[in-house]
Amino acid sequence: MNVLVTGGAGYIGSVTVEALVNRGHRVVVLDNLVTGHRDAVHEAAAFVHGDIQDPEMVGFAVQEHGVEAVLHFAASSLVGESMEQPFKYFGNNSAGSLKLLETLVGHGVKRFVLSSTAALFGTPDALPIPADAPIRPESVYGESKYLIERMLAWLQRTQGLGYTTLRYFNAAGASGRFGEDHRPESHLIPIVLEVARGKRAYIPIFGDDYPTRDGTCVRDYIHVLDLAEAHVLAVEALEPGEAHAYNLGNGTGFSVREVVEVCREVTGHEIPERVLPRRAGDPAALVADSSLLTQELGWRPQHADLREIVASAWRWFQAHPEGYHA
Repeated sequence: MNVLVTGGAGYIGSVTVEALVNRGHRVVVLDNLVTGHRDAVHEAAAFVHGDIQDPEMVGFAVQEHGVEAVLHFAASSLVGESMEQPFKYFGNNSAGSLKLLETLVGHGVKRFVLSSTAALFGTPDALPIPADAPIRPESVYGESKYLIERMLAWLQRTQGLGYTTLRYFNAAGASGRFGEDHRPESHLIPIVLEVARGKRAYIPIFGDDYPTRDGTCVRDYIHVLDLAEAHVLAVEALEPGEAHAYNLGNGTGFSVREVVEVCREVTGHEIPERVLPRRAGDPAALVADSSLLTQELGWRPQHADLREIVASAWRWFQAHPEGYHA
């Protein structure tokens, strides 16, 4: 299959491209490199330096490479920032995806897989969160992604677009070749590992008074390899006119302090911490129920142990001390 991956020079996109290539698919990456890295693009993938909101560039990529399906990773994804810069998130994520979809549908593309988020669910009624849980975002980021899902539902009904939305939780770890290099970094595990590497003085803990077992937020951490595998299964199974929505995680929640402790064990470093005020838009706990994905696509996490996830990230950081610019 000829697959276009938007944001394929980013963290999750790059690992998914690697998985697609390994499965024998022909891949073209479209990325504006604002947050992605040219060195993160697999050498077997074609690369188009462009933006999802540029219909000429998107159209060129689709026609030049005979694109049959799209995996859409290109988005702004920081919950805290979204509450401070809502126009950026509605612009990049919602409006940007609308422009992308308009171009794709105009060129006859009928298969679309969306990289979505657990932020759609806000504070859930129960854990783990099933795929049919009520959607009520508590952040602009979550709302911006939900708007894309609503667009897809209407385009499926009116244009015959087939789509799958994967609402996943906290991606972490590395594939070996490709890892996490955000600037600035915003995800918990790489930030903790930056403390272990001497790049930060301490790990900030945003709130220790949540109704959880140790007062810190609980999240479901999924290995990026398992995440990539789910995207590959989703695009391979998708047919025009279909509509699917899956939650994607390990089904196990770890608190911030538990993650920090595992990082201490893996790295052998002390890793000081400092408690700061809560961040707006952070639910106390988010844990996935991925049973629907298992039932329909046969997906199961193969790297569910938190120590394995942290160890893979630690190995990547040791091999790439300055990220992709080493």
